Amino acid sequence: METHQLSFAQIVILRPDIAEVIINDGIEINIVMMHEYHKFLLTHLKKPFSLLINKLNCYSYDFEAQTQLANLTEVNAMAVITYTKASELATRSLSSGVLRKTPWHLEIFPDRQSALLWLENKQKLTLSR
Repeated sequence: METHQLSFAQIVILRPDIAEVIINDGIEINIVMMHEYHKFLLTHLKKPFSLLINKLNCYSYDFEAQTQLANLTEVNAMAVITYTKASELATRSLSSGVLRKTPWHLEIFPDRQSALLWLENKQKLTLSR
């Protein structure tokens, strides 16, 4: 596993096509950060890739960042680990509240193990096509 520090987040490459993302506490993600994030994903992961979003911390997105969030066609699936009901509701709102060019394949999980297993299965299905 390789760990990388962005200006606002930590990204752990779990395998060449799956990364875990942990956003720093108290951050409001803006479009500049979103571009940094997307550039990192495209240069460090094997495509198509999947993301394990670990919501350990409290953070938000400005509107412009919300519209660009995970709009990469190279994203196969996203598993989001939420630890509170508020975090789960915020994730559901974010996933359905913004019109996206690229549809999301997103599931929410209460624990890391089941989220990672789901992602691994999604990758296996995609790569076997």
